[in-house]
Amino acid sequence: MDQLACIVLFMQTTLFQLASPAPAMIVTSPAVLNTTHPTSTSSNSTNFHSPEMLEDSIQHLYQAIKLNEFDLSFEVFKYAMVGYYNLRETGRLNDKNLISIIDFTKSSRQKRFYTIDLSKLAVKFYTYVSHGKNTGEDLAQAFSNVLHSNQSSIGFYVTGETYVGSKGYSLRLDGVEKGYNDNLRARAVVMHNAEYVSENWIKKYGRLGRSQGCPALPVDIGKHVIETLKNKTAIFAYFNDAHYLASSPFLNPATLFSDFTASAQ
Repeated sequence: MDQLACIVLFMQTTLFQLASPAPAMIVTSPAVLNTTHPTSTSSNSTNFHSPEMLEDSIQHLYQAIKLNEFDLSFEVFKYAMVGYYNLRETGRLNDKNLISIIDFTKSSRQKRFYTIDLSKLAVKFYTYVSHGKNTGEDLAQAFSNVLHSNQSSIGFYVTGETYVGSKGYSLRLDGVEKGYNDNLRARAVVMHNAEYVSENWIKKYGRLGRSQGCPALPVDIGKHVIETLKNKTAIFAYFNDAHYLASSPFLNPATLFSDFTASAQ
């Protein structure tokens, strides 16, 4: 089966449908195809008939967006998409069809923040992001959900409202995973700009500067990212924590299988 046929098959097995080509987005590879998507994420089901169909669909999506060119592993993307589909089923997300990923297994010297437009099949943002000062030096190693820990939190976040505070234009975040990140708002962990998230800082200190747990972004792009992500889009902060990956309800693909749902009833 050629590449276009594979992409068409993918679209037929999810809620996407084919449309006309679109221009390339910011900081991205060109979109392979433009798509439209149902505007209501809560009234439409995202059921797959089998684990194989889910795997195949996500694989085709990964290939269509050419995420290997952005050094994002398929494993991380698959986790992110399973969580995205599950979040969408609960009605927590808006209709922008965006998934953002922070890959905390990467060095802070690497670009490890991704925003993927699932309608345009394109990487919209690909940039640097900080971690908490007690999470590690260059590499993230320890995570927390505890107030005043000055550590980053893993798992799925949903973006909230914007405001202007001590860090400038900022975006509130709500963690949706009990025990892992549900204290984000209470901890005042927000997305904001920071001078210490830059290539100049890396050249001077050998790593990015660190936050009090906030995912801080470069000054030249941070405000645009915040404007794009605000008001109920998904962010997946990934780390290879075996207990988390095995226990998160949002990473359970079984809820997405229509056959599984029918048999459970």
